[in-house]
Amino acid sequence: MKYIIGIGGITNGGKTTLTNKLIKTLPNCCVVHQDDFYKKPDQIEVGEDGFRQWDVITALDMEAMTNTIKGWIENPVKFARSHGVPLSSTDMTNLGEEIHILIVEGFLLYNYEPLLDVFDKCYYITIPYDECKRRRSTRQYTVPDPPGLFDGHVWPMYLKHRRLMEASDLNIEYLDGEKSKEEIYNQVYEDIQNNLLNSL
Repeated sequence: MKYIIGIGGITNGGKTTLTNKLIKTLPNCCVVHQDDFYKKPDQIEVGEDGFRQWDVITALDMEAMTNTIKGWIENPVKFARSHGVPLSSTDMTNLGEEIHILIVEGFLLYNYEPLLDVFDKCYYITIPYDECKRRRSTRQYTVPDPPGLFDGHVWPMYLKHRRLMEASDLNIEYLDGEKSKEEIYNQVYEDIQNNLLNSL
């Protein structure tokens, strides 16, 4: 059985933290991080707001990301081996079904039409403006945020893309990113186990 989980959400919401915890506990679990598909800085356009447009879908090589996900779908065992993921015959369901899981993690997962039908389960982490701005201000990025980027670009793009995502037909489960890391993990892990059992 193949099962693809999307973990989307706002910048600094806890997507990577949740993903890293899940890949340690889910069997035969691989991950694709959307951040790994950013284009080079000189390929990122400067928008009308005066900022490089890092928080838009065109800043990412989504075709390469889609091809990576298709590679996993075609052969999850080969994909896992090529990415150093140890394989086991772990049976979470106790029904003799070998499970292969892919977590796709990123901030614009549900805004790219060619990927919308690959997800078996979609999660989306939210946090309010003040908490997001606070967390963002404490992060160190390879390309540092210029003054005014959060209010002038990051937050407006988040609101825009969230509205577009909500207009899609995806069944998305929203997670409160202000809960403790442990609470979010427990909620998602339990939900995944239940979904896997119900999928058999």
